[in-house]
Amino acid sequence: MKKTLFAAALFVATATGAVAPAFAAPVSYKIDPAHTAVAFIVNHVGFSNVIGRFNTVGGDISFDKDAVEKSTVSVTIDTTSVDTNHAKRDDHLRSPDFFNAKEFPKMTFKSTKIEKTGDKTGKLHGDLTMLGVTKPVVLDVTFNKDGVSPASKLETAGFSARGTVKRTEFGMKYGAPAIGDDIQLLIEIEAVKS
Repeated sequence: MKKTLFAAALFVATATGAVAPAFAAPVSYKIDPAHTAVAFIVNHVGFSNVIGRFNTVGGDISFDKDAVEKSTVSVTIDTTSVDTNHAKRDDHLRSPDFFNAKEFPKMTFKSTKIEKTGDKTGKLHGDLTMLGVTKPVVLDVTFNKDGVSPASKLETAGFSARGTVKRTEFGMKYGAPAIGDDIQLLIEIEAVKS
């Protein structure tokens, strides 16, 4: 009798949604180029730091809030879009001395692992391919928020990331070490649910 009552109660609870729902599936997002910035800082012969960015960025994010470790990130950057607010320098950056944008018009990042370090923070491990060379990098990532954007009225998620790469490891040796080897990365991403 008790087993019958328990089974009936379980059926009613399940039918009415009283049992806790299963974990949500990962949500797919497309990076919004208009609200995304991939910027870099490099030391210029000890006098100052040059700040630049790439104006053309795209990619996909699969984000699982309940199991962040299952999330994935894939980003493509157009190296011809490099912009330091100085036309002559930007042309030089596109040349074979630096990004060699004619031969390597794209730079890519593909995640390999995500470690959760806090409620909204993590370490994003991935492979960065630049100048035809692929190297592992680690970015410190913050999940800012998700929800409906008041501007676009679309489901949006926001992330910030910081990290450092050594350009010479990718074969970009021009001017080193006078022009800094350590490149600081500052990344701000808004992505729209796809």
